[in-house]
Parts: sequence; C-alpha cells; structure tokens
Amino acid sequence: MSDTTITGLLAWEALDSRGKPTVGCEVRLDGGAAGRATVPSGASTGRHEARELRDGGNRYGGQGVRTAVAHVTGEIADAVRGLDATDQAGLDQSMRGLDGTPDLGRLGANAVLAVSVAAAIAGATARGVPLHRAVADDGATPLLPLPMVNVISGGAHSGRSIDVQDFLAVPVGAGSFAEAIEWAARVRAGAADELASRGLPVALVADEGGLGPLLPTNRSALDVLVAGIERAGLRPGEDVGIAIDVAATQLVREDGRYVLATERRELTAADLVEELAAWCAAYPIVSLEDALAEDDWAGWRTGTQRLAGRQLLGDDLFVTNPERLQRGIDEGVANAVLVKPNQIGTLDTARSVVRRAHAAGYATVLSARSGETEDDWLADLAVGWRTGQIKVGSTMRSERTAKWNRLLRIEAELGDRIAYAGRSALQVLS
Repeated sequence: MSDTTITGLLAWEALDSRGKPTVGCEVRLDGGAAGRATVPSGASTGRHEARELRDGGNRYGGQGVRTAVAHVTGEIADAVRGLDATDQAGLDQSMRGLDGTPDLGRLGANAVLAVSVAAAIAGATARGVPLHRAVADDGATPLLPLPMVNVISGGAHSGRSIDVQDFLAVPVGAGSFAEAIEWAARVRAGAADELASRGLPVALVADEGGLGPLLPTNRSALDVLVAGIERAGLRPGEDVGIAIDVAATQLVREDGRYVLATERRELTAADLVEELAAWCAAYPIVSLEDALAEDDWAGWRTGTQRLAGRQLLGDDLFVTNPERLQRGIDEGVANAVLVKPNQIGTLDTARSVVRRAHAAGYATVLSARSGETEDDWLADLAVGWRTGQIKVGSTMRSERTAKWNRLLRIEAELGDRIAYAGRSALQVLS
C-alpha cells in the first residue's frame, strides 16, 4: 500500500442550505490523510440527471438519505478500499461498475459523488497540494473564472414570484476576480435600492441568496437589474452584462407550449425565442441558459440560430452528460455547457464533459446547486479545470460566499502566477 491508498470511509446524513438531507463523506488514506465532502442537491432538476437516492417514509418528508449513507459505508467502502485515491478515473469507474445502472440510481448519485469528491480532496491532501493543482492537467496554468452572480430570482428558486428562474450580473469589464465580486456586490445592493424606491420589499431572499421580489412581469426584472448596475456607478454592457437562466423546462407543458403563469401567457417555442430576442435587443444580455426545454431539440436549433451572438448555455439540455453534449455539438445546438458534478455523479465524468466542450469550442460554466453546502471544492475545480466561468449564487449566504471566498484566497495566494479569464471566457464577446 501507499500513502494514497484508501483504507476506510465514514458517511453521515448532513443538511444542505435548504435544510434538506444530503450525504457527507470522509475518505481516509493509509498515510493518515483524509478528505471530506458534503454534496449539493438541486431544486429545478432535469429528468436526465443522475438520480439521488432518497429514503421515502416520514423522516424529512421522505427526503432522508440513510440508505445512501449505508451504501457508502457498506458496498462502496468494500469496493474502493485498497484503491488509489489519486486515480480518479479508476475510482469513479469502479463505483459506476458497482452501481450497474446508467443513472447511478441503485447506490444513489449522492452517495457516489460524495465518495468521488472526498477521495479527490484526500488525494490532494496526501500529496500536499491544493485541490485545484491536483485536478489540473500537467503543465496547465491555473485560471480564475469569470463569475456569474445571482441578483434577482424567480421560478423554483423563489416560490415562482416570477417565471424566469434567475437574473445574474456578469462583471465583464472587471480586471480581476476580486474586482468582479466587488462590482457584483454593488450591483446587488443597487438592485435592492431600486426595488425599495419602487416600494417593493427587499427582505425576500431566494434559495441562492438573490433578491426574490414580486414583480408584475418577467421583463421588469431586467429593468430593475439595469437600474441596479447604474446605481452601482457601473455601465450596463460595458462593465456589467446580464445573464438569464430561463429554466424553460419548468415552464413547458406536455403539449410543448410554454406558460408564463405570472403574466397569464402561453407561448410556442418560436414565440419564446422571439420574446428572448426582443429582450436581447433591449438589454445587455450576454448569456441565456436553458432558453428552451430539455427535450425541445427543434426549439433549441431555432433558438441557436436566432439568438446567435450570445452565450447559449445548456443546463437541463445537457445535464453534464457527455452523450447529450455530443448530440448538441453534432446538431449545432447551443454553444456552452453548464457543468454540475452532481448531475452526472462522478468527478471524472464531469471533467470529461469540460474537455469535450473545450475541444468543440463550447464554453463551460461550473455551477453550484440551489441546495448547496458550505464546502468550497467547486471553486478549486473551476480553477484547475480552467472552466473560465463559475455560477454559485449571490454574494450572500455562507454556502455561496464559501466558494467566492475560496477563489479570492486563491487569487491572493497565487498573485501573478494565476490568470483571470474575465471577458474572454464569454467567447461570443471575445
């Protein structure tokens, strides 16, 4: 055995930022090092995602994860004991083979991911290097990502106060990560001031720390965000762009029509594309996420052509799945992929999606989930994998700031030995 050989696993039922159970795990190595991880969970989940395992019954409204925890300390521990924690591909493939299902539904993607991440952290600790260095390709220069920062939320993140899920600030003009976060905090404060000036409450905070106001239309959120940028003393478009997560899968009916419930409107896919095109013509929108529903490939093809010139980001569309991403590449659908490790269940497969996207000229955005934890490993993955962009929520709530703070520390620690992606990460703006 070596210092990086796995000798034991500990697991427990933890809580995420919404008070919902999730899996915590510690991987212990022969040399004495250990790694701990607590995995997140999403609210607006795509139906093609890897499957979390929940207990059912009465505990936590059926959302308990004791069975998944038992799988970590039982079957999974037996299978990975003796493996090398620094061999991410071998470890993750071993767990996929043990599970035997395409969506990790037998053991639970939450159980498998907890071990995958904890092992990566343990391996980095044993080697005496930060996680971002341990996961980087040999010789690759670390890269700080351009942040997308949540300012206004609706949809599944804010009790459907408006239909569109997120409106985010993208500090494209900032010269450093620290400056980008400072600008984003100013924009959020400016948007809160704008809402207050309209007599709207600003105490409503959504799942990811954004403002959750009751607004008359979805478009009005764009007006508030632009006003927030201006109140911050910044220039819309030049200093700060806007990203939108439409989360259209949450809006579509079985007949293929999209419903904007707060506006009492129904749209076809073509109508929705035209609505978004009108927003793009009127506002400094640089990125549109899940503009169409997860299986509306025809709508996505139309949208990709009509909305060209902006980042078209697939989340539910691709679900961090290499096969679905490849279909998008082959069909010329979207031009960027949101990468969420818990959508696919292992770090190795998530990493393969980043590589495949970059090889095809697609941009990548590493993303947290609405049900997050105080862990900061996502920040290291963004730097080591050179994703170029990151989206973890707003500038408040500790499960969000943990990631921002980790990136701020990496920037301070590495100084001129690390590059900042900035505006160049948005390939359509380069």
